[in-house]
Amino acid sequence: MQEPTILWADDEIDLLKPHILFLKDKGYSVKTVTNGSDALDAFKSEHFDLIFLDENMPGLTGLETLTEIKNINTDVPVVLITKSEEEYLMEDAIGAKIADYLIKPVNPKQILLTIKKILDNKRLVGAKTASAYQQDFRNLLMTLNDNLNFEEWADVYKKLVYWELELQNLEDQGMHEILTQQKREANMQFSKFVEKNYVKWLNDPENAPTQSHQLMRTKVFPFIDSAPTFFVLVDNLRYDQWKIISPIIAEYFRIESEETYYSILPTATQYARNAIFSGLLPSEMEKRHPNLWQNDDDEGGKNLYEEEFLVEQLKRLRRDLKISYNKVLTYDQGKELVENLHLLMNNQLNVMVYNFVDMLSHARTEMEMIRELASDEKAYRSLTLSWFENSPLLEALKKISQKNVRVIITTDHGTIRVKTPSKVIGDRNTNTNLRYKQGKNLAYEPKEVFLVKNPADAFLPRVNVSQSFIFAKEDEYFIYPNNYNQFVNYYNNTFQHGGISLEEMIIPFVVLTPKG
Repeated sequence: MQEPTILWADDEIDLLKPHILFLKDKGYSVKTVTNGSDALDAFKSEHFDLIFLDENMPGLTGLETLTEIKNINTDVPVVLITKSEEEYLMEDAIGAKIADYLIKPVNPKQILLTIKKILDNKRLVGAKTASAYQQDFRNLLMTLNDNLNFEEWADVYKKLVYWELELQNLEDQGMHEILTQQKREANMQFSKFVEKNYVKWLNDPENAPTQSHQLMRTKVFPFIDSAPTFFVLVDNLRYDQWKIISPIIAEYFRIESEETYYSILPTATQYARNAIFSGLLPSEMEKRHPNLWQNDDDEGGKNLYEEEFLVEQLKRLRRDLKISYNKVLTYDQGKELVENLHLLMNNQLNVMVYNFVDMLSHARTEMEMIRELASDEKAYRSLTLSWFENSPLLEALKKISQKNVRVIITTDHGTIRVKTPSKVIGDRNTNTNLRYKQGKNLAYEPKEVFLVKNPADAFLPRVNVSQSFIFAKEDEYFIYPNNYNQFVNYYNNTFQHGGISLEEMIIPFVVLTPKG
């Protein structure tokens, strides 16, 4: 490995010979100059990995030299060294994007620490991160063998997401494979847990996690006061995607609480989001509101009446709230909502539904270009972040952060990258979703599904007497035997939702208050 090269400019460089010798003993090549002009000449003719600049040099000052260096190459890190502790000087240096700022006198070990922090940061952090995960791997392994409850499963999932984000830039492929295998094992155990407990939760809510149909009644309505509440639902937003965008949101809001809740089954928009706004389970929606509920085999959109469902829930709970409801499907609709935010400030509850992430998931399946841009979880998160940074949603949140409001960010379900095909046979009326099927006379591999033979047990609608539901577990997806290889090639490694996995069922619920 080639030794790192350092350029050091200081008009008193002779006094720094002990520092130079110390760095050379540590394996660094150091070129010294005594003024800014010579520093620029050296920088133009040679390659350097790091530059130290004294601020108070004859001729060009350190800051002036820094500006010239950045005009030539913005990528080389520069450290400014000065005797001055003036605040304006620090601010000017930071504004010029220096890598570090040191106050004289500096000792050799202080210089070495700065070099390692800048040049070796990625390697040192990566090594430390890998070591920490290796230690925690054993703890997670033991935890997965315990008889976990729904709260502990949420903690396990958060821990796995934490490590996924920590390790995502690590070049050690072996470490990624270990984490992937651990996530797969966790999803296998979680699927067994849900299969054993899901129906019990619906019939015994006192001993169950908060689920979709309870969300508004237990976590939103009780906390609405005189200040407006903005309820922002980003469709299909996984917990890891929330963690990626949360640092941007934290620039404008304090995160008062960051919790998770459980999506109902199927983890699909038609069921989960309608359950959120109606406060009812699917079979209850079908019974109470036959004019609003749409079954899988009904024609037309399945989420056209969310506002009506919300109004009906408020009536049922005898909550007299002034509300607004806006669904954003396009960029122009998002911009229009931003422009009209001032009209919402007199409402007690403002619901904003954003569909982009769900559309991204579907587009990744259908469009080759999007599939290449979001080839795996890391890329999928990156695409989500890029959208959010340039979205009308962020623009809206910035404007909202200037008001006395309360903001809730949540979702209706998550999604999982599917990798394992599971054969299923159904008639022409069987629904098309790859993660759950409902119909009569379904044929499948029993070990690969969670079967709800009697839909009423899981509060699911029943279209005919012999109808049942099956849910895919872990990373499996349902494929018909006809044209099997063609469909496997098309759907393998796509992001799907509707079934049972940590990613689909355990989803974020975050409460924010403005910093301003």
